Amino acid sequence: MRTKIEPFAARSDVTDIEEGSEFAPKFNGDGLIPVVACDARSGALLMLAYMNELALRKTVETGEAHYWSRSRGVLWRKGETSGETQRVEALLTDCDQDAIVLHVQVGGRGATCHTGRKSCFYRQLQGVADPSASGKLIVVNGERLFDPTRIYGKDDAASGD
Repeated sequence: MRTKIEPFAARSDVTDIEEGSEFAPKFNGDGLIPVVACDARSGALLMLAYMNELALRKTVETGEAHYWSRSRGVLWRKGETSGETQRVEALLTDCDQDAIVLHVQVGGRGATCHTGRKSCFYRQLQGVADPSASGKLIVVNGERLFDPTRIYGKDDAASGD
């Protein structure tokens, strides 16, 4: 990526937004846009996060994923604490430019989740469309690639980066 980006294009009519070549992201009322990160090689779903305008600019300019932490109220570069960085290989936007998908290469040990797992989506609900099932979460693909308390400390393990 490593592109110096001027202000994002102004949002105009539906045809321009859906068919045009101008990047005009639509941030929600809180100034955020949802972002899904996927593994660039396997396509595996890694995480859902949010970006504000600054995080999106920094991501485009540096080629490394930056996000806005809603819980901490801060901008953060993925992997700044853990070393589990995300190098962006492609940035896609949906038809009305109010959601983003990043195809990323994960650095470090290959973990994305602050719990030390490859993906934040490591649990599955039993019993979808099966009323006889328990409706409990079960761990799938749950191998930890690092110990979060060693990386973030005991009190910070729940928030991670």
